[in-house]
Amino acid sequence: MKTTPEQAGIADPDISAFLDHLRVERRLSPRTLEAYRHDLLSLEQHRCERGLPGWDQLDTQHLRQFIASQHQHGLAPRSLQRLLSAIRSFYRFLQREGRSRQNPAQDLRAPKAPRTLPRTLDADLTAQLLDNNGEDDWLGRRDQAMLELFYSSGLRLSELAGLDMTDLDLPQGEVRVTGKGNKTRVLPVGRMARRALQDWFSVRPAGEGAQQPVFVSQRGSALTPRAIQLRLRRHGIERIGQHLHPHMLRHSFASHMLESSGDLRAVQELLGHADISTTQIYTHLDFQHLAQVYDQAHPRAKRKADK
Repeated sequence: MKTTPEQAGIADPDISAFLDHLRVERRLSPRTLEAYRHDLLSLEQHRCERGLPGWDQLDTQHLRQFIASQHQHGLAPRSLQRLLSAIRSFYRFLQREGRSRQNPAQDLRAPKAPRTLPRTLDADLTAQLLDNNGEDDWLGRRDQAMLELFYSSGLRLSELAGLDMTDLDLPQGEVRVTGKGNKTRVLPVGRMARRALQDWFSVRPAGEGAQQPVFVSQRGSALTPRAIQLRLRRHGIERIGQHLHPHMLRHSFASHMLESSGDLRAVQELLGHADISTTQIYTHLDFQHLAQVYDQAHPRAKRKADK
């Protein structure tokens, strides 16, 4: 039975010093620290079992063999990328401390992870989700406003959870959000979302203080991202029979906008993507839809029934 690095009792002083550096100077979270620790102890175990030289003498070929062995044991490409990132950071630390003259992981690359397409709702299923509003109490109105705003403006979960009343301008049909990198953008709010928000504001509990979150709990406190996720999951199961995540509505917004307009740059601005390559994934979604229509409609594409 193969032992883990922890079970092997490996305690390398350089790894310990690096983890102390991450904890004290970089103030990384315990979860991130544990990931670094696990990855580096895996490398240390590999090095000790094969009698390889110390950190300063370890070369790129040694690391390439280590990555290959991890890949053969079933480690996924994304995990291999994280593993290499940890090793690069470790060697940068060793170089800074004068413990190594080289960074053998600098030019190593892990196998590319397959790019998974985001899950979306088609237009009919989206309409079923948003039009199925049987609850008219304040809770139902609040949740309906969240659903409509997610889909109307393509917001991230953190952006919706962080909205303040001053961020909304319903007469102008606009919402101001602060996204990744503290970048602020102004987005349109559609007619149905404005109506749902007005219905919610008519029953929203009055709050105190300068900051007034748009979406609050029964106690008047701002809804947490987790609470929003749970509410959307419930409505997804009840209305369309499937789990619903906030990002699914954001993906659906982007896919439907691109399918209708074909304007990739505009969708990039609406989503707040710094790099258009991030937005381009939605062109693959659009192509999948077109390919499906082609397969079903083109007379030379239809497959003969199996005999």
